[in-house]
Amino acid sequence: MGEISLTGLDGKVAVVTGAGRMRSIGRPIAVMLAEAGCRVVLTGTGRAPEHYPEDEQAAGWADIASVAAEVKAAGSEALEVVSNVADPAEVSALVQATQARFGRVDFVVNNAGAARGADRVPVVKLADEDWHKVMNVNLNGTFYMSRAFGAALIEQGEGGAIINISSIAGKALPPNTAAYAASKAGIQALSASMAQEVGRYGIRVNAICPGVIDTYRMDDVGRGDAWLAMLRQIPMGRPGRGEDIAAMVALMCSDQGAWITGQAYNVDGGHVVQH
Repeated sequence: MGEISLTGLDGKVAVVTGAGRMRSIGRPIAVMLAEAGCRVVLTGTGRAPEHYPEDEQAAGWADIASVAAEVKAAGSEALEVVSNVADPAEVSALVQATQARFGRVDFVVNNAGAARGADRVPVVKLADEDWHKVMNVNLNGTFYMSRAFGAALIEQGEGGAIINISSIAGKALPPNTAAYAASKAGIQALSASMAQEVGRYGIRVNAICPGVIDTYRMDDVGRGDAWLAMLRQIPMGRPGRGEDIAAMVALMCSDQGAWITGQAYNVDGGHVVQH
């Protein structure tokens, strides 16, 4: 048997939100899709350089502009759009910008997420503003993107795929993460419900639930004893890489994933077994 390769990606248009970080999930998703032949729309929040992590500053990182350069180096086209997924007006503008540049959309990867922060406390100590910040970006943002681009995909009439980046926290539901876990469980419910609505149009909607991924998001944990204790909970003994999630996204977009919808897949080295 010959080598198996993914098909159905060449020439397609993929939108990837939250794609501007150097050590991230969004960047490898964008680059891997570009290497497979997709033209890529990259969004980010337009962070000021002084707010970049030290390694990004040292590397001269330029957020989505740097990822766009990698997409182009892979031989594809990139469109950079500063966009806040928590603002439905900005999401509508993103749809228009995508269609104006490429004339179509095929895949939407809802990867943007709120940074770990003051929400990691018991519910009885969780401030309103911290709850709403997480919900507005993670769940509301995924909803606004899914609604707007879902409508565009239906009107286009050629099928497509929406992939929502969730988390195993939305299944394990650990303590002191109520806002985050609830937002991710909501993403899984949104994905499953929407999949049943849009399947008749050839549109697939799935969630991917990463485990512990070695990105900037985990920098507040450090890479010492607390980090090592976390890794000991993973049967495969290592943290994930952004590329591990990117590979699953590519499968969900491909012809080989054409009969997969309404699912929430754990990509976590065996960390959790909840379905």
